[in-house]
Amino acid sequence: MVRSRGAGGTTTAAPRQRRRRRTAVTGEAVRRWRPGYPLDLGRTLLPLRRGPGDPAHRSTGDGAVWRASRTPAGIGTLRMLSRPAEGAVEARAWGPGADWLLERLPALLGAEDDPAALVLAPGPLREAQRRLAGARLGRTGLVLESLVPAILEQKVTTDEAYRAWRTLLRDFGTPAPGPAEGMRVALSAREWAMLPSWEWHRAGVDPKRSATVVRAARLAPRLEEVSGLAHAQAFARLTSVPGIGHWTAAETLQRSNGDPDAVSVGDYHLPNLVGWALAGRPRSDDAQMLALLEPYRPQRHRVCRLLLASAGHAPRYGPRLAPNDHRGR
Repeated sequence: MVRSRGAGGTTTAAPRQRRRRRTAVTGEAVRRWRPGYPLDLGRTLLPLRRGPGDPAHRSTGDGAVWRASRTPAGIGTLRMLSRPAEGAVEARAWGPGADWLLERLPALLGAEDDPAALVLAPGPLREAQRRLAGARLGRTGLVLESLVPAILEQKVTTDEAYRAWRTLLRDFGTPAPGPAEGMRVALSAREWAMLPSWEWHRAGVDPKRSATVVRAARLAPRLEEVSGLAHAQAFARLTSVPGIGHWTAAETLQRSNGDPDAVSVGDYHLPNLVGWALAGRPRSDDAQMLALLEPYRPQRHRVCRLLLASAGHAPRYGPRLAPNDHRGR
C-alpha cells in the first residue's frame, strides 16, 4: 500500500484506487476515488468558486461540482460527484488536461490535508470542528488560477470583483472542453498580459489592479513554482511582486497550496469576526486578530474557516463599503 505524507507531517495510508479509464467515444477520462475519510464535497470546493455565476465553477442539482482549469498539460474540465453510499467520489474529465486533473484529484479534495493537527479544547470551536469534519483544505496546485481573482478582489466589494471575473472569462476565456456548456477556462498568462487596457476598464478593473495582474502574468513560470514551496518561502515569493500584499498572497495560498496557516491579513471583515467569536469584541484590527489566533499557529487559517462557517458575523455599525464603478471613468 502506498504511503503518503499529509500537510501536518503525519504519515497516512493512501486508499487503494481503481485504475483510471478513458472512453474513446466521448473523449472523457474517468476515475473513481475512495477518500477514506469523511468528505463534504461542496464545502471543500466552495472556496474555489468566485461568486454566483463563476464561468469556471458550477454546482448542479444532482450534487455534482464542475471546474474548468488551465493545467500544465492544457485546458481541462473536471466533474466530481460524491457517492456516499459507496464511500467514493466519481470524477470525469475532458480535454488535454484531463489526466492531470484526475491525477491530482485527491489533493484537490483534501487528501494532503491534516485536520487532526488542530487540537481544540472543549467548546464551540471544537463543536464546529466536529460538525464540519468533512470540509477539508484542498490544494489545486495552480497558482495563477487563484492569484488573478485574488488581485481582482483587492480593495473593492466582492460584487465588483465577481462581476469583473465573470466579464473577463465570458469575453476572453476559452470554452471549457466536454459537455459543460457555457463554462470558460481562465486566460493563459500570455493572454492576461496582452489584454488591452480598455478591456480591463470595460470590466470595471482599475489600472492598479490590472497592472498587478499583468505583472504577475509575466512572472507566471516562477510564481507557479510557489505551489511546491513551504509557507514562508511561498509568501516571500508572492509578496516580492509589486502590488501583491499579504492578503492577496494568503487568499492564493489557501487555494493553490491548501495552506492551513495562511491568514488573510488586511481583510475588511475577518478581524471583526475573529475578535467577536474568540473574545466577544465587536471591533478588532489585524494586530488584535493575529494575537487571538497566535495560539492556533500553524493552523490559523483552518480556525478562520471554522469561524466563517459557524460563528455568524460581528455586530455591524455604520455604512457598508460602497462599490466603485470604474467603467464610467
